[in-house]
Amino acid sequence: MSEVMYLCKVINLTIKKADSGDIDLIYSLADKIWRAHYPSIITMEQIEYMLQMMYSKEALKKQMDEGQHFLLAFNGELPVGYISYSIKDTGDYFLHKFYVDTERHRNGIGSVFFNQVFSGFEDLKTIRLTVNRKNYKAINFYFKQGFIIEEVKDFDIGNNYEMNDFIMLYKRN
Repeated sequence: MSEVMYLCKVINLTIKKADSGDIDLIYSLADKIWRAHYPSIITMEQIEYMLQMMYSKEALKKQMDEGQHFLLAFNGELPVGYISYSIKDTGDYFLHKFYVDTERHRNGIGSVFFNQVFSGFEDLKTIRLTVNRKNYKAINFYFKQGFIIEEVKDFDIGNNYEMNDFIMLYKRN
């Protein structure tokens, strides 16, 4: 995917395909976003555990090697978010990660970023994702994008922690 500029209110949004050279940047964004967003949803201990489990250099490299596609969003030169997704079957996508810097919420970056990434896939039939059942901001964002709740599921992630999630589904008409 080439770099493309999108106007979002008064924001210039550039979307860039990430590679292993961007792992430190992805980790730094995740660390900042998770510490700002998740304390009201899960414990700091679980945040620390999940950051290490999903965002260590080794974990991110493994995810990339296993076929997750990572994209970064920049407002000018400032990194403001990231997405990772994989293709499960022709036209069926799974959204693993989608985060925008909490200091930039509610100004359209998330919608523009999400729509520009997924509108480019002509074969897209479905997108599935998991989201914490207490993450009301994210759930409402996904509802606005056309997702529905498909299933309620708990996932054991080790160290006596569970992810209590909704599996959400988007179907392109």
